Amino acid sequence: MVAPLRIGLAGVGTVGAAVMRLIESQRALLKARTGRGIEVVAVCARKARKKRDVDISRVRFLADPLALATDRGIDVFVELMGGEGDPARAAVAAALAAGRPVVTANKALIARHGTALAATAETNGVALNFEAAVGGAIPIVKTLREGMAGSSYARVYGILNGTCNYILTRMQEEGLSFADCLKDAQRLGYAEANPAFDVDGHDTAQKLAILASIAFGTRVNPDAVYVEGISSIAPQDLDAAAQLGYRIKLLGVAVRTAKGIEQRVHPTMVPRESAIAQVMGVTNAVTIDAEGIERITLVGPGAGGAATAAAVVADIGDIARGLRVAPFGRPTAKLAASRKAPMQRHEGGYYIRLAAVDRPGTFAAIARHLAAQGISLESIVQHRAGERAHGGEDPRSPAAPAPVILITYATTEDAVRRALQAIQRQGVVAGRPQLIRIERD
Repeated sequence: MVAPLRIGLAGVGTVGAAVMRLIESQRALLKARTGRGIEVVAVCARKARKKRDVDISRVRFLADPLALATDRGIDVFVELMGGEGDPARAAVAAALAAGRPVVTANKALIARHGTALAATAETNGVALNFEAAVGGAIPIVKTLREGMAGSSYARVYGILNGTCNYILTRMQEEGLSFADCLKDAQRLGYAEANPAFDVDGHDTAQKLAILASIAFGTRVNPDAVYVEGISSIAPQDLDAAAQLGYRIKLLGVAVRTAKGIEQRVHPTMVPRESAIAQVMGVTNAVTIDAEGIERITLVGPGAGGAATAAAVVADIGDIARGLRVAPFGRPTAKLAASRKAPMQRHEGGYYIRLAAVDRPGTFAAIARHLAAQGISLESIVQHRAGERAHGGEDPRSPAAPAPVILITYATTEDAVRRALQAIQRQGVVAGRPQLIRIERD
């Protein structure tokens, strides 16, 4: 009879407790599917005596994560503490160096130190599994790394942060401001008291860096990702997008180009009929473009105890079966360097919102500066001064700047930026232009 797989669990918060409950409730099913029993035998947490959603009195308690990681009484170290530095980093590195497989849900750790940790895992012949680090219950890591191992990827992009998608959904459906939606997201627990990491795009950037590494064979590097958040998005942008047949989403996009692998996070206009445009609320989604295959979109809960626990336990199940693959899909020695692609080289369509000053020659000047940069327009939407983009009268003076929406054909970011700078210098627009990239199918 095969002995049960003994789990040492570091971190017994929301996710850790959910992992313990799932292993216990699905004990027979896990054994049938993996061929051996799985049981948590030891845990580590900041406090032994604390009210929790799970009873830890029946397992060994260790106060030190490093001691748990190197404990000879466990077969697998599961890290659910979080944070890119110690103690998580030291504990995971120690477990791998001791020849012990590791499962983690720690996106920050994998994004910052994943390549080095993967090398340690390979040297010692053990698994480093991190499905739960990206997309919660969506099996995107396994899909890219194993399920589609014979495919060559052209583009991987998606909604990787539920907080931002919730805010944009509420703004779109109810016409609320960003600030009002953010307050509501905080009240409901979807956003932290300090929401900057989510709404400024950094959470999405860490997850994208991991996916780009697997898809394109690069060393994982969050500093190689261009990042913009959603705080500049206004209701009139969402209204204009709807009129033009688009929706606005915060996307993480990794794409193979002639200049290398481009990794970027920013608000994006996507066609309203596309699969990813239908993803609303706190849900996540990832779309895969692979050569010779119809586009694939995976949709599901991207956060929460149950969703994350499902991914963690799936990774544990792979170890119980004896499965082990290179953490990033190929040996770390064959991963290419990942450099930040200058956004001025990005090519695509753009949405531009200007507040045009009400005076003769304004539109001629705008058109002249766009033409000087070789920018062609697909559509122009102009509203009267004092009229909201979504209809109705604004109480401002009739002489107020008039909203003008421009949609460009494919051009470069550098050309768009130069044109807008020239337009602003000439004084024919008020305020700062709004610029949103378009991701077409």
